[in-house]
Amino acid sequence: MKLVYIIYHVKIHNIMKAPITLFFSILSLLSLSAVSNHQITKPQIYISDFKANKQMEVTAAPLFVDSKISGNKACIFVDPKHKFEEMIGFGGAITDAVAETFAKMPKIKQDEIIKAYFDPTSGIGYRVIRTNMNSCDFSSDSYSYVTENDTQLKSFNIEHDRKYKLPLIKRVSETIGKNFMFYVSPWSPPAWMKTNNNMLLGGELKKEYYQPWANYFVKYIQSYQNAGIPVWGLTIQNEPQAVQKWESCIFNPDMAHDFIKNYLGPTLKMNGLADKKIIAWDHNRDFAYHYVADMLNDPETSKFIWGVGFHWYDRGKYENIDQLRNSFPDKKLAFTEGCAEWFNPDKIHGVEIGEYYATNIINDLNRGVVLWTDWNILLDEKGGPNHVGNVCFAPIHGVITNGELIYTTGYTYIGHFSKYIRPGARRITASSNRMQLETTSFINPDGKIIVVILNRTNEILPYSIFISGKESKSVSNPHTIATWVF
Repeated sequence: MKLVYIIYHVKIHNIMKAPITLFFSILSLLSLSAVSNHQITKPQIYISDFKANKQMEVTAAPLFVDSKISGNKACIFVDPKHKFEEMIGFGGAITDAVAETFAKMPKIKQDEIIKAYFDPTSGIGYRVIRTNMNSCDFSSDSYSYVTENDTQLKSFNIEHDRKYKLPLIKRVSETIGKNFMFYVSPWSPPAWMKTNNNMLLGGELKKEYYQPWANYFVKYIQSYQNAGIPVWGLTIQNEPQAVQKWESCIFNPDMAHDFIKNYLGPTLKMNGLADKKIIAWDHNRDFAYHYVADMLNDPETSKFIWGVGFHWYDRGKYENIDQLRNSFPDKKLAFTEGCAEWFNPDKIHGVEIGEYYATNIINDLNRGVVLWTDWNILLDEKGGPNHVGNVCFAPIHGVITNGELIYTTGYTYIGHFSKYIRPGARRITASSNRMQLETTSFINPDGKIIVVILNRTNEILPYSIFISGKESKSVSNPHTIATWVF
């Protein structure tokens, strides 16, 4: 009926513009119709309840039936008519520590790790990898790719990475195939380029080495690509406001602005690498807006910046990500690192690890994150190796002494998102009327709707999902996570 009305309106009132107007009117209606007439199939719920020994256990939910929202019960309202940013994908970091631990595991366990992370059917569907350029804390030693004072970078080579990192990254890229995405982050330039002559303990990049350091990125990208690993993007400095006992380097906002605008951006372009995505910041949410505002407000710098990356070691300053999205809607948002810190073997099976991942993921996705990257995908049974003792948890730990794998709850909870929210999915509106139920929702390219619901409380909560005038009911048990697919 609406379509007939619009055709009539076009013919009678605006005959000269009829062909164009009619074309776009029909497209618009068809689009709305496709959304409103989404075929709601019988939903499947994948539930993880570690107290009941359930991990992504599939349960058939009741069919959606015609219903009206009632204010006296817990409900999740899903509105697929409103679509937002497109998800690029999920992944994690392959550091030296990851690669070394992997190499020490039996082949059957290596195969299991690859399948667990990168198989979209039997695993959790990762497609994104981040790695360290030069050493980081999760390396067994400090290293760079050039000899001292080689400003021309004639000695540049990545031989160090050929023992552990390159073989693993290469295997992962071949496993993922065409959807593989790989980006790099430096923790520190070589010591001789810095004011403190040390890769550790902060210091700054000396001004006279801005151009050699930009050239260093080019050499690294070219070397990896020559080794068969395509590089998608880069961050200019991991945690640029932190002085750490491990590899670190201070880049204040003005320095980063200058480096991107006058050195890194032009150098990548000059070397045919303008397609490499530059991610600014790469530190916690708390100072994300303050750090990037001036460079993103400068068109000559902003043109080189794909988006803003951030970490979660600020305990949840999500509102700063809201401000970034509102002020710079043309820039992408990327979560570039997070982990459960302070490794303690007594807590390795705690549900708190998974819940911490899930609440962060939900809040970040709902604020527009399109690229999500965990920290180390694998560590040993001591939370390392780490050459300064900064050990932490990973979703999977390899026990070097007996070759076994330990899966933390983090692995499963991440999987509730990464396995079901596929590349190209669009976030849609999902609203919970109870603080106890945290949620996010996406629609995949195949039309399937994904709703993730997290309950971090001690309460048993009956709830309903409402969509397009229909309702399906379920129950959320304490400390559980559920992914609906329909």
